[in-house]
Amino acid sequence: MFKSFTIAEGILLIVLGVLALIAPIKASFVVTAILGVVFLVGGIIGWINGLTRSRRMKAWLVFWRLVVSTLFLVAGYTILEQFSTSTIDAVAQVATLSLAVGVVFIVEGIVAIFASLSHQSVDGWRWGLANGIVTLILGLLILSMKAFGLLSVLGILVGISFIFSGIDLIAFASSLHGPDDNDGSQASAA
Repeated sequence: MFKSFTIAEGILLIVLGVLALIAPIKASFVVTAILGVVFLVGGIIGWINGLTRSRRMKAWLVFWRLVVSTLFLVAGYTILEQFSTSTIDAVAQVATLSLAVGVVFIVEGIVAIFASLSHQSVDGWRWGLANGIVTLILGLLILSMKAFGLLSVLGILVGISFIFSGIDLIAFASSLHGPDDNDGSQASAA
């Protein structure tokens, strides 16, 4: 049962990944809308958590937790509102989020490069260096894109991630429940 479910999940992720790569702009809009919902829900949960725990926390900490939760609420509402008002606002929102991803990739790439270079005595440090270089290059590519390219970035990243996650799940299920299961069932049946 576990094997079948895991393989089915892997296949679903691969199909969703391919669809995201076929229509990356639509996938980018979906990712941005989901992010808006996540921010909105996170803000609501943050407010509830902050208020229910307020008697056990210092007043300044409660205040700042509520400020952060409010920012989440405002960001989530703003993202979702722009999707309901006009296509131009939604396009600007997706492009802005893509630019933010580019900046994050650049910072993450630089940190990974320095972290790997400072751990050259550890086996596998070159993988960290390669990861940092690739991430840095991706960030630079994203920031150098024109508007149409920015609209595709999130969809392409989600598509690639889903495909690799799907392959990983299928390989995982196959390796844990592969030939050993068949050999054991045949041996006990004989």
